[in-house]
Amino acid sequence: MSSILMSTKGVGLRLDGREVLHDVSFSISEAEIVTIVGPNGSGKSSFLKILIGALKPSQGRMQRRVGLRIGYVPQRLQLDHIFPMTVLRFLKLGSAKPAEIAEIVERFGLVQITGQQLSSLSGGQLQRVLLANAMNGAPDLLVLDEAAQGLDQPAVAGFYRLIERMRREFGCAVLMVSHDLHVVMSASDRVICLNRHICCEGSPTIVSEAPEYRELFGYGTEGALALYRHEHDHEGHEHG
Repeated sequence: MSSILMSTKGVGLRLDGREVLHDVSFSISEAEIVTIVGPNGSGKSSFLKILIGALKPSQGRMQRRVGLRIGYVPQRLQLDHIFPMTVLRFLKLGSAKPAEIAEIVERFGLVQITGQQLSSLSGGQLQRVLLANAMNGAPDLLVLDEAAQGLDQPAVAGFYRLIERMRREFGCAVLMVSHDLHVVMSASDRVICLNRHICCEGSPTIVSEAPEYRELFGYGTEGALALYRHEHDHEGHEHG
């Protein structure tokens, strides 16, 4: 059986007469971490919605492995402060099995906050709850739409460490949209640069040197790229 979980061929999307995506061909394989980067309005979130089935492409085709299980963490969760919902009740929406809920609560360190209202949680706590909910049922593919947006730097680092741990423990693939370029460069197997079409893709090192990437993000990203190279050079010296 192929290791490819999902693929698209020539996918395009028009919304309100405007072309949002054009000729996007993509695939993701088992246990791979792929990050999509691109400027605002480049179609990143729309493409994720096509992949999870929330939007239908205007053209092209998409294939999924039969029985593929997808966990999804949205960019933001709209919380109604009038309608109360505790962490535990929210997690129960994704599973009716007490044993599964108890395991996910323990694994994600949520024991102390199960009785709290979702609306009262800090940004970092809420993202852990959303990630726990997405991982409930052991998905083959975890999809994250700028899930760390709005978190401070320590919380962002902790969130991405948790994602890497989920990849190791569950063996799932991870597809994420991110603006945290330094994290992208250190955490991804493959980076896709999207601006309505795929401008460039490949390993973080290859993409970081691509003219198309530099044109979109400018040379101001050099700090992030230098950090990536420094970290990996340092690792090489340590192992050498």
